[in-house]
Amino acid sequence: MGETDGFNDRFWRFARPLLFRLDAERAHESTLGLLGLCSRWFSGRLGAGDLARAPGRAVDAMGLRFPNPIGLAAGLDKDAVAVPAWQALGFGFIEVGTITASAQPGNPKPRLFRLPADEALINRMGFNNAGADAAAIRLERLRARDILQVPLGVNLGKSKVTPAEDAADDYRRSFERVGHLADYVVVNISSPNTPGLRDLQRVEEVARIIEAIQGPNQRLVRPRPLLVKLAPDLADEDAIDCARAALDAGCAGLILTNTSIRFEGLRSSTEGMSGGLSGRPILHRSTALLGLVRQAVGPDPVLVGVGGVMDPAGAAAKLAAGANLVQIYSGLIYRGPGFVRELLRGMSS
Repeated sequence: MGETDGFNDRFWRFARPLLFRLDAERAHESTLGLLGLCSRWFSGRLGAGDLARAPGRAVDAMGLRFPNPIGLAAGLDKDAVAVPAWQALGFGFIEVGTITASAQPGNPKPRLFRLPADEALINRMGFNNAGADAAAIRLERLRARDILQVPLGVNLGKSKVTPAEDAADDYRRSFERVGHLADYVVVNISSPNTPGLRDLQRVEEVARIIEAIQGPNQRLVRPRPLLVKLAPDLADEDAIDCARAALDAGCAGLILTNTSIRFEGLRSSTEGMSGGLSGRPILHRSTALLGLVRQAVGPDPVLVGVGGVMDPAGAAAKLAAGANLVQIYSGLIYRGPGFVRELLRGMSS
């Protein structure tokens, strides 16, 4: 174990009990604020001797080089305030957002809940973010610093005020503001916390949204790889149909999966809670759907596995099911700042 790993472990043993005494969203905001301050003070660059930048861990996909296959899932840094800090924690890629065309406050609080007995979270955040214009300004400043060593993804969602019939235009407007500042772009049609959003997980809607984005995308000097993020609650055939529709429309691949609205089998009480379940309870379904989609679409499309990765075995299961890359969210909340390197060490052994 390196010096950085030892510090992270000692810090987390001290910090976790304090953070877990706070309301979950307040703890998230406090941590993100601290990471944002840290991001102003250091570049977040890591040397080749770092475990997270060892040459043998690199993955080439979508025309991009990922220093390692472990990425930050969307939702933790919606407004891209702490990108250098995430890079310093060892992530091989970082996905910010979900960003919407219009700024929006999200759903009423409380809207984020921990389920420690299940190593899970439930959130009904509702795409709270400062909007695409603010995101573009922040990403422009980040690019001007020229410190990124890892691919940066931007996750796009539909604004709550936009009717479903205008969804494609809403996604297009967001892409026009931030698409050129991303290394890849994700179309999120699977969050359970925006009314009607999951209804867009139909073949005709997927095709319509991707076609709208491909217009401005193909006008870029370097068109960005597009990915579609699907829910674990889709029936197998529906997920496969949506995946094929996305690929037929020119997407580079899929992200599998988002959070689940199925709460069965939990040890914790979920009375009064609604939203999307993440963490260990969704590992099996999320990974199984990933495997089914891989079998259906063949070896070429890029699949990013996310959902339930709480240890190296979970990450290895995603890769074994056909993922090119893996993302984490809840695992970072429960395991702390050393989690990326913990996964990389465990996957190596």
